[in-house]
Amino acid sequence: MSIFTGSCVALVTPFKDGKVDFESFHKLIDWQIEKKTDAILIAGTTGETSTLTDDEHLALLRDAGKYINGRVPFVAGTGSNDTAYSIMLSQEAEKAGADACLIINPYYNKSTQRGIIAHITAIANAITIPVIIYNVPSRTGMNISVATIKELSKIPNVAAVKEASGDISQVTEIARVCGNDIDIYSGNDDHVLPIMAVGGKGVISVSANIIPEDMHELVASFMAGDIERARELQFKTNLVNLAMFYETNPIPVKTAMGLMGLDSGEMRLPLIEMEEANKAKLTADLKTYGLL
Repeated sequence: MSIFTGSCVALVTPFKDGKVDFESFHKLIDWQIEKKTDAILIAGTTGETSTLTDDEHLALLRDAGKYINGRVPFVAGTGSNDTAYSIMLSQEAEKAGADACLIINPYYNKSTQRGIIAHITAIANAITIPVIIYNVPSRTGMNISVATIKELSKIPNVAAVKEASGDISQVTEIARVCGNDIDIYSGNDDHVLPIMAVGGKGVISVSANIIPEDMHELVASFMAGDIERARELQFKTNLVNLAMFYETNPIPVKTAMGLMGLDSGEMRLPLIEMEEANKAKLTADLKTYGLL
């Protein structure tokens, strides 16, 4: 049930006057597809999903299904620390035409490894489209273990894991233990090449919001056997990849998009404008990269 190979942009959500700006949302989708992005994630962490109202979240997923319209795979962010709520979002995403759902393990209440298995199993069993497990301990406070991912990989529609633990040893073990039972996507833009080297299929990317072609080419080069070109692009893109975390994501990427003339809109509290010293560093990096 492979969902995509390549670079999936974790798209920002543009806000204007406190509301979702669907006109800008459509422009960003069109630009991403034009610039060779291989898939689009809507309402992920970078999309400020934690501050979307229920109506906004559902409206984004429904609008994305209609507007993307099969041009590239559409991944819906439907994770929550409330299993029943995540089931509802995932079912609505499937109705909206999503090709897969991205499911985070419970944050704040956290659960145990057995609880994570029960949580993701319940969601996967409630839908027919593929599930991508999202492991990001820095956000959830709980790492999903290799053994847990192995157990979840037995579920027919649990198709992939987005690995953002930052632990290459763990990713290598997932690849060794799970083999072809689950696809691996890098959740960190600076780890794309190392993860592909152990069998990963690509990346779910923050940086692709501003450098979609380079992130696409990084993966495509590796898959075509041009390891040297992939290495060059990993080193090149790391200037941007690291800059995207000068402050909490998505503050830097929305700031960068604004500087580049891409209408990413406002940030929503509790996220605020980037500090001037960090913005100056970011601006310098964008200039060095050739984006300004």
